[in-house]
Amino acid sequence: MNRLLLAAYPEPYRSRQGEELLACLAEAYPGRSWPPPREVVALARAGVQARARAVVDDTARPWWLDGIHLTALVLAALALVPYLQDVWHWALHIDPGRHAIAFHFSGWYPWAQGPGTRTRLLPYGLLPLICLIALLRAKPWIALPAAATMIYAGATFNNNTFFGDEGKMGLGYYGLGAPITARDLVLSGALCTACAVLAVCRPGRLRRHSHRWLIPVALAMFVTGGLHIISISPAFQRGLFALEVTALIAAWMATAATGDYRWLIPIAAVALIRTQTIVIQPNSSIQSLPDLVVFLLLIAPLPILAIAAQRRQSRALLK
Repeated sequence: MNRLLLAAYPEPYRSRQGEELLACLAEAYPGRSWPPPREVVALARAGVQARARAVVDDTARPWWLDGIHLTALVLAALALVPYLQDVWHWALHIDPGRHAIAFHFSGWYPWAQGPGTRTRLLPYGLLPLICLIALLRAKPWIALPAAATMIYAGATFNNNTFFGDEGKMGLGYYGLGAPITARDLVLSGALCTACAVLAVCRPGRLRRHSHRWLIPVALAMFVTGGLHIISISPAFQRGLFALEVTALIAAWMATAATGDYRWLIPIAAVALIRTQTIVIQPNSSIQSLPDLVVFLLLIAPLPILAIAAQRRQSRALLK
């Protein structure tokens, strides 16, 4: 089990010092397959910092281009979140029955027509999924038309049945934010803009991520589709909020370790999108916390990351 901890470290570190680290853990905690929780946290933190330094040391691309690439990946994942169950059911030809997502549209297959249903050709969730896979493989010219189609689908939700009504008239909660549907074009517009910038700025310079990053996406689809967990359920919201907090902590550790601002760009983009949604739909936000607390949770990470980067740069200059 100790080898799982090595996954937090970049590959060059694992090949150079991986066996030495495993030997130290075996010597420090004999007979245990997993170190104490405090040691696990320390190793994970060191792994995140090592990965962040490896990213910054790679000078093949400017930091802002890498930041825009990260932003596009985050936005594509954010747009996919409400449709995990739907895409899983559509791909495996599963009829969710009474577990259907709480959307107006109830025709789950192109051939499923009945009272009160509309035929659709494809699920809307395929569009952000295509964007995510293309961006992971550094192919923004594939992600760009998918993002543009997301804008078109949202802008024509009243008279376009290619993707049905599902998703464009229903709810899609994101953590503590207000519901963002496909007809709210800020998210899809920001994703399309980021993809366009990446496509113009020599895509060959982009960082190509491993296919292994699709494993958690497939696992999320399996869990939501197999257990019929919809995006408006309390369990889904708690899990998403925990994931967001973990990502923010990782971004803070990476920024504090390197003094680099690239991780500030995706956080600023997500905060802007979610904040404007809450402002436009003040009565639709999740009422588990007061609106002021929600705003603080969205905005507070921005100055925190900026201060962490500035302090790191100041210490580097003093040395």
